[in-house]
Amino acid sequence: MPEDRDQKFSRIVENGAFDVIVVGGGINGIGVFRELSLQRLRVLLVEKNDFCSGCSAAPSRMIHGGLRYLENGEFSLVRESLQERDALLQNAPHMVRSLPTTVPIRSVFSGVMNGVANFLHLQTKPAERGALMIKAGLTMYDWVTRRRRVLPTHDFRGPRKTREQWPHLRKDTRFTATYYDAWISHPERLGLELLDDSEAANCASVALNYVCLTTGDDGALTLKDNETGASWPVSTKTIVNATGAWVDVTAAQLPGQYDTATPMVEGTKGSHLVIDNPELSDALGGHMIFYENSDGRVCILFPYLSKVLVGATDIRVNAPGRTRCEEEETSYILQSLAGVFPDICVTQSQIVFSYSGIRPLPKSDQEFTGRISRGHFVKRLDGPVPQFCMVGGKWTTFRAFAEQTTDDVLHELGMPRVCDTLKLPIGGGRDYPEDSQSWVSETCAKFSVSAERARHVLDHYGSNAHSVLTACNATPGDTSLAPDCPYSVAETAFLIRSGRTVHLADIVFRRTALAITGQISTDIIARVTAIAAECLGWDAARQNMETASLISELGEYHGVCQQTLSNRSK
Repeated sequence: MPEDRDQKFSRIVENGAFDVIVVGGGINGIGVFRELSLQRLRVLLVEKNDFCSGCSAAPSRMIHGGLRYLENGEFSLVRESLQERDALLQNAPHMVRSLPTTVPIRSVFSGVMNGVANFLHLQTKPAERGALMIKAGLTMYDWVTRRRRVLPTHDFRGPRKTREQWPHLRKDTRFTATYYDAWISHPERLGLELLDDSEAANCASVALNYVCLTTGDDGALTLKDNETGASWPVSTKTIVNATGAWVDVTAAQLPGQYDTATPMVEGTKGSHLVIDNPELSDALGGHMIFYENSDGRVCILFPYLSKVLVGATDIRVNAPGRTRCEEEETSYILQSLAGVFPDICVTQSQIVFSYSGIRPLPKSDQEFTGRISRGHFVKRLDGPVPQFCMVGGKWTTFRAFAEQTTDDVLHELGMPRVCDTLKLPIGGGRDYPEDSQSWVSETCAKFSVSAERARHVLDHYGSNAHSVLTACNATPGDTSLAPDCPYSVAETAFLIRSGRTVHLADIVFRRTALAITGQISTDIIARVTAIAAECLGWDAARQNMETASLISELGEYHGVCQQTLSNRSK
């Protein structure tokens, strides 16, 4: 069982000197914390909210090579993304899985000249891509992975086969092309597993959520616990600024020569919907549909945890902050669906969850947001404590970005690299069973659980599933949180005690899929609150505060109102 917060604070009181302090507990910060810790450095990771609660909680849940980046001429980014996609398929098979991706095509030659202009940076907004453009792009995509192929090559279909396999696509769809990328089921949980691995490998490193790093007038650094207000002096040789969309704000607050006139990051807002529509889910046939909306923006639509996920918008924002999917964005996304499957009625009432986040993209003068690079780089700021700012990045490439940042830090400290992570398994991906069906059968017999229960724990915890079931079996009479809910009472208690949980929202949004899959209800909230109270020692006032805060967050940022929660309990 990981150390609790008090034990970690006690260790910092004993020794507040670190080699590196990483500010920001999103996936980039967690990735670099892991890399640095594995190089035998003493590292402190500080996150002002919960781990993976910002932009890292709002991805499209794709792990992909970036097919559309080819059009921008970003070949090195595509090559790196494909390498990292394939590595995650190997290192985290319990959460990252292959995904057949199909592109509907309505013309043959459209977009050829436009594509050339885009490649030469003579034009900013794309035109509809035709069969020739898409065929060329997919051929190049396959070529990049020719020496280390993990997934199948692409397949192209003519009108007859397209209509046979995709009868609900709009009638003027002439061709379809299918290639393979990947998706991630529980990105926030993968972030937590990376933290567990890091602290297990290096007991000198410490990761804390709900804390912040402040700088005094004399430049001294202080770690403050946002929960209690207590603070402790800390020191470091280097700082890594991994705060994503907030990287400029953070750089200005920390020691270092930061020029406010030349910001490093600008954000675009991406919003997504999770929809409960069985007809739409069946029409997908297990594929993701990768399609263009009428304005040239690329959208995605794929089966996600028994629902359908669709997105995303791409709206430039002026300043970082908490975001939500606005009504006009919901309308935009639903309208885009009607342009792909016009015969399938998707209504607003079928939206079980929405979410939105800011992509921390490098500062760009591109007018069309889809042309802004999804690449990344490290910028060093001079000062009494050198600061390394992680600019850009995305979920797929977090490991490569962390590796690059770590190499810069190691060079600064004059230390060698002692460990490589490209082929290093993550959490429950270590010793993952090759034959999942046999594993399910054996688990059913060993723990007297149903096949459905066995598959649930395998999909959530991978090779750590037996540890979870052992903990659950130690609780007599363990039951489900609610009818048809895959999470049990003892499992929820296990997650709260072992999962760095501080608030009720942590367990509902990031330790489980209760919220994003539309399972969360008034009854489940009450039951999870009671479990958390027992595990964390909450009194009645704290329980009421946590419940009210969660319900407010569900309504304000995820489109799940109090009435919906009540209706789900009936």
